[in-house]
Amino acid sequence: MSIGLDSRYLSIVAREAKLDGHRRAAARATGQGEDMTDSVTAQRVSVLGLGAMGTALAQALLAAGHEVTVWNRTAARAEALAAEGATVAATAAQALTAAELVILCVLDDAAVREHVEPAVESLRGRVVVNLTTTSPEQARALGRWAEAERIAWIDGGIMAVPSMIGGPDAFVLYSGAAAAFAKYRTVLEVFGRAEFVGADPGAAAMYDVSILGGMYAMFAAFAQGGAMVRTTGGSAAQLAALMAPFLQAMTAMLAQYAPGIDTPDQYVPEQSDEFTAAAIGLIDKAATESGTPTELFGVLRRTLTGP
Repeated sequence: MSIGLDSRYLSIVAREAKLDGHRRAAARATGQGEDMTDSVTAQRVSVLGLGAMGTALAQALLAAGHEVTVWNRTAARAEALAAEGATVAATAAQALTAAELVILCVLDDAAVREHVEPAVESLRGRVVVNLTTTSPEQARALGRWAEAERIAWIDGGIMAVPSMIGGPDAFVLYSGAAAAFAKYRTVLEVFGRAEFVGADPGAAAMYDVSILGGMYAMFAAFAQGGAMVRTTGGSAAQLAALMAPFLQAMTAMLAQYAPGIDTPDQYVPEQSDEFTAAAIGLIDKAATESGTPTELFGVLRRTLTGP
């Protein structure tokens, strides 16, 4: 007589095997052998907001063996996660109270407040990680509210697209409640490298927008350059092939320029402001001569060298 195992039992066995594998991997990574600390054991985590990013976060937590409760305003978005082992909460309030670690990845600051303010009593004693994109001042206001209500609040900025979550190139910036971050750092690292940037709840958002500002400035300069080289019969594709390795090499210069911002009185620049202004002026002249004039280089000159 053959012995049949139902699918639920097989699912539990598979999940326990996966969890044990993650525990062993974490032990090896932290040099702890088989002796586990609380930071690497399975945790109960709630994720509110299941857009592309929220879904990726929940999937990463499930893959790491954590017990995940999810909620989304459009319930259908939770179905795939339920099939992967997540528990689907019927309401946002239910999700907020299902775990000690609550992760928010919703539309905006207003949506965050819509969920957390009515649940203030039940959030006390829990850790809330807000990965919703907000401005630094919005993050600070939420941090002040949470502190007054005795809620451990961490703000975060995700430096990745959804497909990168859990991969080697993803990292997430965090700021706010340092002790709470330390407690759950190992859990948060399933999303990518976890970088704590300070106790100011607005710090992560400020670093986030500053990094994105550099990205968009680069894209703007590439768009302008592509238009310029096309006037010579060239192509933006060829420019990309030439520009990418050069810019990658130039990123090493950021650390050399940092002292000029952090301690300007002690900084001796390699290149004078006059030289930089002249170089940017020449680029601006070339843009005008090519029939693709732009305000971009004037802004760059004033930013880098002053009026």
